Amino acid sequence: MIRQRFSWAVLAVLVLAQIYYPLTTGGTRARLTVATVVLGYLLAVGHALLNRGPRTAAALVAVATGGGFAIEALGVATGFPFGSYDYSGELGPKLAGVPLIIPLAWTWMAWPAWLTAVRLTGSVPGRIALAAVGLAAWDLFLDPQMVAEGYWVWRDADPALPGLPGIPVSNYLGWLLFAVLLMSALRPLAGPAVARVDARDDPMFALYLWTYFSSVLAHAVFLDLPASAVWGAAGMSVAAVPLAVTLVRAHWRGAERREPGRSRRTGVDATA
Repeated sequence: MIRQRFSWAVLAVLVLAQIYYPLTTGGTRARLTVATVVLGYLLAVGHALLNRGPRTAAALVAVATGGGFAIEALGVATGFPFGSYDYSGELGPKLAGVPLIIPLAWTWMAWPAWLTAVRLTGSVPGRIALAAVGLAAWDLFLDPQMVAEGYWVWRDADPALPGLPGIPVSNYLGWLLFAVLLMSALRPLAGPAVARVDARDDPMFALYLWTYFSSVLAHAVFLDLPASAVWGAAGMSVAAVPLAVTLVRAHWRGAERREPGRSRRTGVDATA
């Protein structure tokens, strides 16, 4: 119970911070961005630790945080695999040209993306593929939003996706490449505990679905980024929509089991 309360409480604070985001500007918005990433990181790693144990949490930090920093440092130094880009100084301290919060963002969404894939498919290759797409598609929201704020800039942004100028297609392909590597490494390192999901993981499913639906709304209505709303909605729907349908169906089946005497189709008492 305490584990569940922790996850739901941090998620609630995260949601409030993201709701407040469109109401801020300038330095306040940059600080709120950093705070939001830290909250997401604490939520993901805390959930992994409390519900899967130290091995899983350590694997998540090593692969997503450590690997995220390594791939970002490589990207800043060489332009591979994302393309040539530079971070501004608005996201806090840097190491090797990478703001320290950036690897935390990889970790924040890697964990719910993995659990979503486990919920949706039993195939190991299918889980890796779906989790990778589920994570990489988030960047269809993230990069346009952060570039619009000036948090990083691309030296060569061509070719770009239609409606998303300033960001090369190579960025999204780089995300997908690293996401596949990340998910492939997470499964064996984290142990068998990550091969199943249950009610303890509801906060992570809520996080993934909140990220999806709130991002579509924010980009379309509040942030004046309609193209990324469309691209992100299409990309993340691969995982988010089946997850939402699966959870609704499970809730419906659970409600039916709690009322065994009622007709499945009509809701009329079958014993009357």
